[in-house]
Order: sequence, then C-alpha cells, then structure tokens
Amino acid sequence: MSDAAATETQRLLTLFTDAGAAEIKTDILQPAETLLDIYGEDIRARAYVTADPLRGEMMLRPDFTVPIVQAHMAGGVDPARYAYAGKIFRKQELDDTRPIEYEQVGYEVFASDDPAQADAEVFALFAGAFDGLPVRAATGDLGILTAAVRGLKTSDARKSALMRHIWRPRRFLSLLKRFGSDAVPSAKRAAMLAADDPFAALSDVGVRSRAEVQARLDRLRDDAQTPPISTRELELIDAILSLRETAPHVLSALRDIALDLPPISAAVDTLARRLDALAARGIDVDALQFEGSFGRTTLEYYDGFVFGFSATHRPDLPPIATGGRYDALTSVLGRGRAIPAVGGAIRAELVAEIRVPS
Repeated sequence: MSDAAATETQRLLTLFTDAGAAEIKTDILQPAETLLDIYGEDIRARAYVTADPLRGEMMLRPDFTVPIVQAHMAGGVDPARYAYAGKIFRKQELDDTRPIEYEQVGYEVFASDDPAQADAEVFALFAGAFDGLPVRAATGDLGILTAAVRGLKTSDARKSALMRHIWRPRRFLSLLKRFGSDAVPSAKRAAMLAADDPFAALSDVGVRSRAEVQARLDRLRDDAQTPPISTRELELIDAILSLRETAPHVLSALRDIALDLPPISAAVDTLARRLDALAARGIDVDALQFEGSFGRTTLEYYDGFVFGFSATHRPDLPPIATGGRYDALTSVLGRGRAIPAVGGAIRAELVAEIRVPS
C-alpha cells in the first residue's frame, strides 16, 4: 500500500470512529461454506479458496460485511456502529491490470429505531468524506423493485424465480419475457410437456436422477398452466427499472406508478422519509441522482437503499465507494433474529488516486 493510500485509510478510519463507531477486526481467512451460502456459487469464480484439514474449505476474505454481521448477531447491542480497515481479495479474470487485493475502509450501522435516519447517516458520512473531491453520487432502492415483484399477480413460483435473479439483470429480463403474454415456448419444450411419457423423447438425462427430472417437468407443466403476467404489469416493472433522474423527480414518478402497482407504496414512502432525512443532514437532494436499476450488479445481500460514489473525471476507475441496506442478511446470519442494518465501504487507494494535490 502506498503512503498516500495509507494516509487515506487512517483518515477515513478516524472519521468513522469519531462518528461513534467501534473499530472491529475480522480474520483474513473465512469459512467458505458460510460465504458461499450468502453470496452464491458465483463468488467462487472470483474468490481465493483453499482447504484446511481441520476447518474445511476456507476463503480469503472477499468482503467485510458478512463476518461483521456474524460478530454483531452473536452478541452486539442495538444500536451499534462499527468501523473497519483491511484488505479484501478478488480474482480479476477479465482485466489483469486491476488489483487482486486492495484496502477497504468501512462503516456499518445496526439500529432498529429509524432505518431512514440510519440510511441518511451513512450516506451523509460518506459524502462528507469526499468533500472537495471530484466524485459524483448515485442512489437507488432495491426495496422498490422487490416490492414490485412480490406484488405481481402471478404464481409464487414465478415470483420466487424473479426474486432469485434480481441481481442478474439479463436473466431477470429473460424470465419476465418468458412469463409474459408474448412468450411462446419452443416446439421441443411444448412437445415434451404435452407428451404422455416425456422421457421417451430424452436420450440422456445427464447427472440428474429420473425423479429430479420428473420434478422439473412437473414444475414446467404447472408453469405452462399459469396465466401470463399482464402487459401492464410488465410495463410498470420496466418503468421502475428505467428511472434515471434526480431523486425528487423519481419520487414523483414512483407515486404515479404506485397508483397502478399499490404493493410498492410502502417502499415509496420509505424513499420519501429517507430523502427528508438526507435533506436534514445537508444533502442537496434536488441534485441527488436516483437510478431504478442501481445496485443490481453488486453483492446480492443488499435489499433496500443502495448508493455509490464514482470519480467524475476517471470513468476508467471502478466505484470509489459502494454501500446499502442489508436487513435480510441479518436474519439469515442471526438464525431468524434480525435487526435493520446499513453500511458501506471505501477503496482508500482510489481516493488517494483522485485527490488533487493542494
């Protein structure tokens, strides 16, 4: 780590501890099973995994949030604030110029009293950390999209499939198209589902058992009998994903969408409270950017407010900072006990890189 990056790391860590956070340490080697359960097998392609004879499969720390949530759920108080600094490790399969290990400095808040205020606290603290630096902020809210999916007039199986792929935009749109009124099954699939004995047309079922294949066929047959998602509902989902404006304009548009899609109303009210809390902390919400699809290609545990900061003059750089709300993650790691939580991480070496010498 360069001297400039070390200086930024210490500055940011001090900023967070001065805000009331307790500094927390986590092990560099983490149990892989837990991380794979949370992130999914997709993380394996970018993680450094090893085997320990006594502890089983282990992984070089790809992120801080999961071990911090585990530590908090094992005995933390409410509210609690944590700060951390240390290296994370990610393989870079497509760009060998990007680092495989880099310093993260982060701030996490666990508080059940007012999530909108906690969201505003974290975002405002990060914005203050970049005061005078050439960065731009973007925000989003995955809670609005998930509420829209849960509110669709379709089967639970279809909604579950869409929820699983919210963080995979192409697959999500492919599923929407398949479940929509314009979807036409392939001739091969239609013939297989209509056959009295679909196995007669299958020369090989691969590694799956006959029972597994039959269960899959039964699900496909059930889905084939499910009425398509209406064109109007698909248009409303598309309208949410296409939003890209300043936050007040987005709020107004979402109010209109909620008239036709009432299940998103509570999430839209949460956005309104968050904007009020941000304004009270000095954030210029009239200029704050909001994107309906923001945060869908980051880590999969975010389920509400999401944000990021990028360099205005360096489009070649990855985001300087990212963060968001991850309430559901605390329930998973707390074995049913949950607490609202929000946080974010900053890449100190990128802050040092974009800082203009005084």
